[in-house]
Amino acid sequence: MEMKKRINLELRNQAPEEVTELVLDNCKSSNGEIEGLNDSFKELEFLSMANVQLTSLAKLPTLSKLRKLELSDNIISGGLEVLAERCPNLTYLNLSGNKIKDLGTVEALQNLKNLKSLDLFNCEITNLEDYRDSIFDLLQQITYLDGFDQEDNEAPDSEDDDDEGDEDDNDEDEDEAGPPGEYEEEDDEDDGGSDLGEGEEEEEVGLSYLMKEEIQDEDDDDDYVEEGGDEEEEEETRS
Repeated sequence: MEMKKRINLELRNQAPEEVTELVLDNCKSSNGEIEGLNDSFKELEFLSMANVQLTSLAKLPTLSKLRKLELSDNIISGGLEVLAERCPNLTYLNLSGNKIKDLGTVEALQNLKNLKSLDLFNCEITNLEDYRDSIFDLLQQITYLDGFDQEDNEAPDSEDDDDEGDEDDNDEDEDEAGPPGEYEEEDDEDDGGSDLGEGEEEEEVGLSYLMKEEIQDEDDDDDYVEEGGDEEEEEETRS
């Protein structure tokens, strides 16, 4: 039931046929049964069941689109022929930390024609003499064993490559869009400038109006003085 609860938690609002990745690490299975995991997960491409106390793969459902399978830290000692029957398109298989002891057990993986990477780290089989050469001779379709090829070149981390690609895409988007808030600040500055300009215009209008009033007052005073001067001249002429 623990496994089934975890599957329900992972699915949430997704239907099984829509799920492409499923992580069930540390969920305890009962007698090797993977409760809740069935053939309805037909779109599943990545499945991780690390440390779930699996002793057998006999009840593994048919997952024809599965490409990556994580089974590390379980108690699997054989029965690997099931993988070719149920998951024929596997490219990556992690069996590290299991009870794999001999080449005869691994020989069943020859039928996984698309298998490129196999991990048997911390299995007893790794103590065999010429272990790496023997595995590469036995499984000629694989490129990487325990994370390295035959020339000891490390396998690329596809997840890191994907993350870098996503970051590059995000950077390009940011470059095109500009730094967040830049345009808002510019708009704010423009709004502030326009408000100030309107204030200045109002002030200028006000000053101009006052100056015009003063000029008008001076003109009125001059007219009054000139009229007064004319009257005095007339009086002097009469006298």
